[in-house]
Amino acid sequence: MFGGPVGDVQVYGSGGFTTYDDDQLRRQLEHWLRLGLSQVKIKVGEDWGRRPRRDLDRAAYTRDTVGDDTEVFVDANGAYAVGQACRIGRAYDDLGVAWFEEPVSSDDLAGLATVRAAVAANVAAGEYADDATYVARMAAGAVDCLLLDVTRCGGYTGWIRCAAVAAGHQLDVSGHCAPSVTIPIAAATPNLRHLEYFHDHVRIERMLFEGTLDPEGGALRPDRARPGHGLELKAGEAEPYAV
Repeated sequence: MFGGPVGDVQVYGSGGFTTYDDDQLRRQLEHWLRLGLSQVKIKVGEDWGRRPRRDLDRAAYTRDTVGDDTEVFVDANGAYAVGQACRIGRAYDDLGVAWFEEPVSSDDLAGLATVRAAVAANVAAGEYADDATYVARMAAGAVDCLLLDVTRCGGYTGWIRCAAVAAGHQLDVSGHCAPSVTIPIAAATPNLRHLEYFHDHVRIERMLFEGTLDPEGGALRPDRARPGHGLELKAGEAEPYAV
């Protein structure tokens, strides 16, 4: 119905919150490895002003835990200033970090472009995109890969438009959060790179919905036996679910 190739969607493990101690982080990373995920992402930036080494220590710990065959991503949620992001980004490069998400505010397109020019990792942003005009501005030199959130960009129809604009700038898109809702349209997007398998959203989706999906071989596959997006609200009271 949406056109384009319909196939498996590569997912990456996302969580690694700055509130985790090393043991919590290790358990989560090992869980993703058991699921067959070959890419993992942690949060950075929260304590940069007070403990500037902590971000690098956590990234190094992540690399040591997952080994050299797994790609390491970091997400700063706009926490760094431009100069800080460039300096720490080069240190992340030394650790083999492949993906530097929202190193500075998504509103600072010039700052994103500056960081992009300074680091080897792919710079990504765009999760707040709400229409194709936003995407066009960001795609014109600010990022290497554009994030799209299907719950913010206008649903499946808006996603198609935004992904097409990104493709016109020779950019891939990456799905942000809400994996079970995103999978039907992500699977039909020719310039899709991957989809975020975000800890909190996986947990909430499984608490509230029937029809959620589990990764197989590091990928999610749309369930064609279920109509629409494949989700139904669970009857009765939601039960807690922990990953």
